[in-house]
Amino acid sequence: MSWIDTPVESPATSTAAQAHTSGEAAPGAVPNHARVFAQRPAVLAAWQQLNAAVKAGMDPRRYELATVAAAVRMRCSYCALAHGQVLAEQHLGAEAVVAMVRDPRSAGLSATELAVVELADQVAAGAAAMTEADVARARAAGLSDGDVLDVVLAAAARLFFSSVLDAVGALPDGSYAALPAHLRDALTVGRPIESDEPR
Repeated sequence: MSWIDTPVESPATSTAAQAHTSGEAAPGAVPNHARVFAQRPAVLAAWQQLNAAVKAGMDPRRYELATVAAAVRMRCSYCALAHGQVLAEQHLGAEAVVAMVRDPRSAGLSATELAVVELADQVAAGAAAMTEADVARARAAGLSDGDVLDVVLAAAARLFFSSVLDAVGALPDGSYAALPAHLRDALTVGRPIESDEPR
């Protein structure tokens, strides 16, 4: 599951099992990410509140585009699989998500959506390297300043969550292995999906 002790029962795992909506093996299953935060349930609660505030200001499709772009850049399989699944099932379809991971320009996205993906990718790649010209390009593609901030917030929030999961070796839940093979393989950009086989 991870490299740190991850108790199954805690306020964090209980809350996450109720709230988690994708990648579960069965209703009420505790995802691996919740087991990590079982050591610090207040942090998970604060993260959920922050992430909800970020999502509240964004169109759901745009949020998922930005989140997947950031997760892929960070090579976080867990977040790429979780949000790639949502993006495929609720917004784009599996083929378009696979194309987006490989080359966003081939995914059939609008110019504005492509700007969202590119901006989120730049934030995840290293915000210190960004310039005002990057924001200007996003504006030229149709994003308002509020939209730009939304994308930056979504990508920056993902940096936190993805970094925590990968830094403690948390593997994507085994249920992601049931995704269509081409989608699963495209989204497994870093650590492998958890297996039932002994390690």
